[in-house]
Amino acid sequence: MRLIDAPEVQAALPFSRLIPALRDLFIAGCEVPRRHVHELRSGDGEVVTSLLMPAWQPGGHYGVKIVNVAPVNAAHGLPGLHSSYLLHDAATGVPLALIDGNQITSRRTAAASALAASFLARTDARHLLVVGAGRVAALLPAAYREVRPVDRITVWARKPAAAASLAQTWRNAGMSATAAPDLAAAVSEADIVSCATLATTPLVLGRWLRPGSHLDLIGGFTPAMREADDDCFRGASLFVDTDEALAKSGDLLEPMSRGVFAANDVRARLDELCRGTHPGRRDPDERTVFKSVGTALEDLAAATLAFTAVSGLSASTPKS
Repeated sequence: MRLIDAPEVQAALPFSRLIPALRDLFIAGCEVPRRHVHELRSGDGEVVTSLLMPAWQPGGHYGVKIVNVAPVNAAHGLPGLHSSYLLHDAATGVPLALIDGNQITSRRTAAASALAASFLARTDARHLLVVGAGRVAALLPAAYREVRPVDRITVWARKPAAAASLAQTWRNAGMSATAAPDLAAAVSEADIVSCATLATTPLVLGRWLRPGSHLDLIGGFTPAMREADDDCFRGASLFVDTDEALAKSGDLLEPMSRGVFAANDVRARLDELCRGTHPGRRDPDERTVFKSVGTALEDLAAATLAFTAVSGLSASTPKS
């Protein structure tokens, strides 16, 4: 069994290869049971939440991601989230690789947003606004530049120093990037607004969004979290990664509860966009919104690509 660490995963998953790999698996499909959620309680009452996310292709690969969330870790100077991915041969059950799960998650998340934007953002979209300055936010420009001619990048974060530091990192990589002091002004100028935060109250207001813009909502993956207000959805074409978004995301649940839109107003899921059963954006002035909560299908696509890249194997043929 191979051990594939974070640097190896990063090198094995350039967005030029990862985005097509996600698209291919969304087209082909795979088995994705509902995730398991367990609470690990210690004697002092602290709780570690553990998520188990399995997916497999019959006769292909079978993988399980384990995500452990421990809020108490901050008091000990440790990251609050750790994840690992175990990849198997689905035909034999033989373990193939133990893979760094944090890199799998962050890179497939950014890649999924870019994949959606390849159908939903205007083809001439050049100005990307990133809201947030965390691990996923840092990857978004590189992912988006694979699908749209992005040549201007703006970043806003609650901590201005974090935004300034991230903008400098992107400039060091040869990108044109600046930190925005005013979120409303930044949103009103952007062609694509991509939010990757842990916000519990809306950051982006619909009245700021320009006609023809594309809004990408990555955070808000629990009912208590929100990145966008109700007006972001009024008059917009809404797309989701999976139907699970309608049951999990506060960004969708709250406006649905007030009748802003209904579940059947969702235009299409990401697999339907990839398969061509829905064309995506129809008009240059159409305002689009993509809401994702993540899926184990994306993890499996990324893990399989990482394993085959470091092993020099064909992605279609598991080796035990």
